[in-house]
This record gives sequence, C-alpha cells and structure tokens, in this order.
Amino acid sequence: MPEDRPLSEVRFLTVAEVASMMRVSKMTVYRLVHNGDLPAVRVGRSFRVPEDAVHEYLRQAYIDTA
Repeated sequence: MPEDRPLSEVRFLTVAEVASMMRVSKMTVYRLVHNGDLPAVRVGRSFRVPEDAVHEYLRQAYIDTA
C-alpha cells in the first residue's frame, strides 16, 4: 500500500469480500492475515484488508508460480 496515498482514498474490504474476490474460504484469508502474507487492519473483532494489498498479493502469487 503506497504511503503517499491519503488514507481516505484507501478502499478496505472485509474478510468475506476478500474471500469472494480470491475465490477461497474466509479461513484461508484469516490464515494469510495471521501469517503476515496479507496486511490487514483490526477493527474491533474483525479485520479490514486494503483492496490494493489483495491485488498485489494475487499479482505476486501469479508471478511466483508462472
């Protein structure tokens, strides 16, 4: 996530939205967050993941396996 970008412009996704976008289970998303593979912000008892971070993770995963 670029630091020069204002926080008000960052779109945060719920774990369910990330799971749907990546076509994986919510548990897989939680694992990625807890392992530090996917950055997230804790809000109360739930997590929010920056949308850019999801795209970057998928881009890196695609390049690593190609």
